[in-house]
Amino acid sequence: MLARLVTLNGAMVGGDVRGFGELEGVVMQHLWAAEGGATVREVYEQMRQDRQIAYTTVLSTIHNLHRKGRLTREREGKAHRYRATASRAEYSATVMREVLSSGGDSEAILSHFVGQMSEEESQRLQELLRRQAGEARA
Repeated sequence: MLARLVTLNGAMVGGDVRGFGELEGVVMQHLWAAEGGATVREVYEQMRQDRQIAYTTVLSTIHNLHRKGRLTREREGKAHRYRATASRAEYSATVMREVLSSGGDSEAILSHFVGQMSEEESQRLQELLRRQAGEARA
């Protein structure tokens, strides 16, 4: 199931696709979900289940993502198999780093971010920080 997409200041967020256009975000969602990547036809077939869309629109969106360095491709018969150059987690971490470094007061940003976490997310963050602190001392 694809994560819900929301627009924030013109950029897509939700499902870890901030910074992508709407169609690019949907394509990336499908490619991240496809183990081993996907062809344009495979992405198109998935997308047309949820929306009316032309094959050429999916093709040009995938080509644009490839040109921007977001996807790699390998020849597979007459088609290409496309894969994301970064995992969803890697991409999300990069976006978070960019927001933190370009958003002004990083302490205020972190404070708001942590304040919006659920108790479970907060506990996972605390555990991760403890683990990384232990690794840094080792």
